[in-house]
Amino acid sequence: MPRFSELIYSPENAQGQAITKVETHTPKIEVPEKINPSEPFTVRVEVGPHPNTVQHSIRRLELYYYEEGRPFNPIRIATIDLEPGYGEPKLEITLKLDKPGILYAIAYCNLHGLWEARKEIKI
Repeated sequence: MPRFSELIYSPENAQGQAITKVETHTPKIEVPEKINPSEPFTVRVEVGPHPNTVQHSIRRLELYYYEEGRPFNPIRIATIDLEPGYGEPKLEITLKLDKPGILYAIAYCNLHGLWEARKEIKI
C-alpha cells in the first residue's frame, strides 16, 4: 500500500505519463528572494496554463509553511477550493514570517491528482 506522500507528483518524481503534465500542473510560487522578519510580503501561487472545465480543472490550491526549528511542521497557511469554469488556479496572500523555512504549494487536478512545488524562504 503506497504512502500518501508517494501519491503527490513533483517535477523531480514524475514518471511515465505524468512527465507530460509537469509544466501545466506543478504550482509556480513567486516570493521575494529574501524577506525581513515580521514584515509583510506577498506570495503568489499559480497553476497553468490549465483547462478550466467541469471535465478537467484545478479544484484546490493549498499553501503550507515548514518553519525552521519548529517541532511540528508544516503549518497550513491557506486553502482555496475552485469551482470549474469560474475559479482560476491563482492564489495571492500576504504573509509575515519570523523564521526561514520552505513554502509548499499543492494543486489538485480532478484528472491528474496532486502536484507539489516548494520554495525556500530566506530571512
